Amino acid sequence: MEVRVQDIPFDFGAEAQSFAGRQSNMGAVVTFSGIVRDTEAGLGAMEIEHYPGMTEAQLTKFTQEAIERFKLGDALVIHRFGPLEPDEMIMMVATSARHRADAFAGAEFLMDFLKSRAPFWKREVTREGTSDWVASKDSDENALGRWENP
Repeated sequence: MEVRVQDIPFDFGAEAQSFAGRQSNMGAVVTFSGIVRDTEAGLGAMEIEHYPGMTEAQLTKFTQEAIERFKLGDALVIHRFGPLEPDEMIMMVATSARHRADAFAGAEFLMDFLKSRAPFWKREVTREGTSDWVASKDSDENALGRWENP
């Protein structure tokens, strides 16, 4: 298991290849990367802040939960902070499992957690100025409901 919170870009292809190359006796590897989207107001940047130490601890806790819950062989979570421009990769999740359904479920669980519960604070910088901190959407919150009762 590996969890990284960093301000520098990462190479998705290299990370995915490295992760897959470390797997043994696994039948599936699932990868996902989130990318900063532009907005109708013309996003100049997405500013992401976090509390060092606390953020890594929370990500580690939920990654370990995913490993146990979905019988994952391994998991990788990378999340960036700082100013990010449209089209930059903001995060990556990779999971491995003996069976694809477990690898996909573990990845989705982690993505839902990262979207709604990970301790990151985001605000948008547009031509019109800087927004307040962005709240999670109802749809993101609702997505977590499917994980409440294992």
